[in-house]
Amino acid sequence: MQIGIVGLPRSGKSTVFHALTGARAAGDGYSRREQPSVAVVRVPDERLDRLVPMFNPKKTVYATVEFADIGGIQGAAADGTRQGFSSTLLAAARQVDALAVVLGAYDDDADPASDLEEIELELNFADLSVIEKRLERLAADIKKSPAASRAGFEAEHELLTRLKAGLEQGTPIRELGVTPEEAKLLRGYGFLTEKPSFAIVNVAEDKAGESETQLDIGQPSVTISGSIESEITELDPDDARAFLADLGIAEPGINRVIQVAYSTSNLISFLTVGPDEVRAWPVRNGSTALEAAGAIHTDIARGLIRAEVVSYDDLIACGGLVEARKAGVLRLESKTYVVKDGDVCNFLSNV
Repeated sequence: MQIGIVGLPRSGKSTVFHALTGARAAGDGYSRREQPSVAVVRVPDERLDRLVPMFNPKKTVYATVEFADIGGIQGAAADGTRQGFSSTLLAAARQVDALAVVLGAYDDDADPASDLEEIELELNFADLSVIEKRLERLAADIKKSPAASRAGFEAEHELLTRLKAGLEQGTPIRELGVTPEEAKLLRGYGFLTEKPSFAIVNVAEDKAGESETQLDIGQPSVTISGSIESEITELDPDDARAFLADLGIAEPGINRVIQVAYSTSNLISFLTVGPDEVRAWPVRNGSTALEAAGAIHTDIARGLIRAEVVSYDDLIACGGLVEARKAGVLRLESKTYVVKDGDVCNFLSNV
């Protein structure tokens, strides 16, 4: 999963990027960078940490999240014209799976809700611009196409017209009730307001201990102090834990950001275990055993017979797979079984 970090100038985006990844964004933080800064972060998972001593694998593989510091949204200029993203950064934003909107809240004049509204307006405007151009082309295609081949163009035109009306009312595409079939028509557009979105509220250092604060800003949010979290990335693990404890922070900001990102993006992780590898695999919540097998390899999915499944809690309670089988909690499931978060799976395939 790739998460694009966006925000208004001076919201602390690049500081937050460093706090989450330990990497420095290119540029001075305020310039109009033409390429996003990208870094990969391991997803913390205590379940893997407990399974490793049980299986003593050759390799442990955590899920990862890629953060992309897209660049600042410039908002409206003094004459009312919109600047938004540059075309290069806009293309980068369309490629990510979810958006993390950084809202600066480190001084008394900050208004995170208002900043979020301005950012949402810019994202809406970017999507509207794409839709309006596409509707013009579709109208021409419908007019010149033979009747037998118009149905696809007309369906797309009808859908985009509905989305345009919603965006003009300030409603993001993700809230417009797009069906799975309609989503297939939209797949190539990368609409910004269709993507899962959550806010990272960047507070001052003296507010760092208020990390559990939830703001009523209309979308999921997590509160961190970018400057404090950025300092933590420079410390060794023991010093970082002591520093967090002194500040009254239960866990690093990256943990809470990833939790919100997973929840907002409707992701879970299933696990695979064995002497070769203990690994977490992220999939969409609601994925079947067949789809989960495909996340590992398409050949496994193609030849899938059934899945052996035990919940993480049952496996820990039993102390191993052999004991789980004896206790009757290691069960066989069909291809249509809906995988749960923390399921430990072994896929039996004839390929």
